[in-house]
Amino acid sequence: MEHNRSLGLLSISRKGGNIVYGEETVGAQARACRARLIILASDAGGHTVRRAKSFAAGTAQPVLEVPFTRAELGDALGISSCAIAAITDVRLAQAFVKTLGEPEKNQKLLEDLDVRVKRVEQRRAEEKAHRYNVRHGKK
Repeated sequence: MEHNRSLGLLSISRKGGNIVYGEETVGAQARACRARLIILASDAGGHTVRRAKSFAAGTAQPVLEVPFTRAELGDALGISSCAIAAITDVRLAQAFVKTLGEPEKNQKLLEDLDVRVKRVEQRRAEEKAHRYNVRHGKK
């Protein structure tokens, strides 16, 4: 049941343009520090795993091996198979990790994503207040 929700969130991410898949595109997003969560299939090859870890090395971008096969991830993303993907929206990354279950296994990752979501919400509120002040003048 929970796995269906997780895969559904990946499908929603694809439709919203908040996920990239494939080594080249994930690497490009990781080098630009836009990958909020790098996802690896459970049956991903050793080379793909090493590449994902090298993409995230020295950055705060987490790599998470999920309990889905390449075929299952591919079905959720609308392609034949997918060994590596990256979610570029922090809220969707947080929701995806929460729906995976296993809260004790992913506790540190969830805490980190919670902090990031709070920062994003704070920045959006500040930006909204700034736009209001520009239009109407600061009171």
